[in-house]
Amino acid sequence: MRDKILFISLGCDKNLVDSERMLGFLSGKNYDFTDDEAEADIVVVNTCCFINDAKQESIDTILEMAGLRKSGAVKALVVAGCLAQRYREEIQKEIPEVDLIVGTAAVDEITQALDEFFEGKKENHYGNTDKSPLADTKRVLTTGGHYAYLKIAEGCDKHCTYCIIPKVRGRYRSIPMESLIKEAETLAAEGVKELIVVAQETTVYGTDLYGKKMLPELLRKLSRIDGFRWIRVLYCYPEEIDDELIRVLKEEPKICHYLDLPIQHGCDTILKRMGRRTTKEELAAIIGKLRKEIPDICIRTTLITGFPGETEAEHEELLSFVDEMEFDRLGVFTYSQEEDTPAALMPDQIPEEVKEERRAQLMELQQEIAFDAALAMNGRLVDAIIEGKVAGEDAYVARTYKDAPNVDGFLFINTKRELMTGVFVKCRITGAYEYDLIGELEDEFTQ
Repeated sequence: MRDKILFISLGCDKNLVDSERMLGFLSGKNYDFTDDEAEADIVVVNTCCFINDAKQESIDTILEMAGLRKSGAVKALVVAGCLAQRYREEIQKEIPEVDLIVGTAAVDEITQALDEFFEGKKENHYGNTDKSPLADTKRVLTTGGHYAYLKIAEGCDKHCTYCIIPKVRGRYRSIPMESLIKEAETLAAEGVKELIVVAQETTVYGTDLYGKKMLPELLRKLSRIDGFRWIRVLYCYPEEIDDELIRVLKEEPKICHYLDLPIQHGCDTILKRMGRRTTKEELAAIIGKLRKEIPDICIRTTLITGFPGETEAEHEELLSFVDEMEFDRLGVFTYSQEEDTPAALMPDQIPEEVKEERRAQLMELQQEIAFDAALAMNGRLVDAIIEGKVAGEDAYVARTYKDAPNVDGFLFINTKRELMTGVFVKCRITGAYEYDLIGELEDEFTQ
């Protein structure tokens, strides 16, 4: 009887790609997969440690699975990903139920690690974070199949003062374009309709391999692949947005007019202490240019509130900047004091209750902005991709081009018609509810 493996993938979409690759390496071997922990013989937890909340979720999940291992309900517990890479010694010491650790650069060694374990040899695998990143390997998609992520690079060279990623994932390493095109063609052949381009930073793709930024050329080539209806680009650092990239976003019909532009703050003194490479004035200019060139562009950003030394006046400056910019989508994180980062040693760390209060103020302001924007959509005809049916109702959950999976809102469509997940429909917006839209099908709809 074949052992059944339960995969638990935590953290970002880039980590999810790693999980899908590990599933791909294990498929076809002497293993089956399950999503029921009661059936699992082996558990793999792919972890995140970007901020404290993510770290705590990873630890809690490992401890829960360690209980199954201790009771004998599972034969092996594997911890993979960023937390495993960063805290491997602590995990081995504090959680003896963990049988194997697989680091961020050892995704391709998961099968070997398990084979060795069941042969009586317990060998952790960490890999080398300087090695070339994986590409065009078999993946088992966990997103439902109608959308998928294409990770185009590994690591980061920015070294923002609050971020641990360069130490955990290594320097920025682009994946060769021919490998990415081949992987994307495979995804399209498997029925993927929405391709989501990701990396720790997508905008500098190719600089290490080709000596210049190659994201625009990559996007043009991806747009030529049959099968994709939408191509979405995430994690574009504002200082790297140039005219060529804007032109591609504007000219290629498959590319969603959506850009994830993490700015982190709107006050120059804080931006400087964060190690960011833009000023408030430059950010406003980049955003203004994007909106001028692509009037219907949806701009998503993320902010960090409560950074060390952030004064009330600097917080108010950030509020004013958000009010002025009117971002379409906004996420706010409270600053997480991560050891081994420069910001962790900075004086004037902000109390948690102050961070939370400031976050609440930012989100309250953004809610007003988002409500107004949603109301302005009333009456518009939009394309949307069906995500599933609302249980017990004649309604479906969908997304517009303005909504990336798992981070943005939804469009709820009232209809008695039977629709399949992954189908594209034309929908008339009839109302809004908080961050979500409500609509009805038009007669015309497409697959």
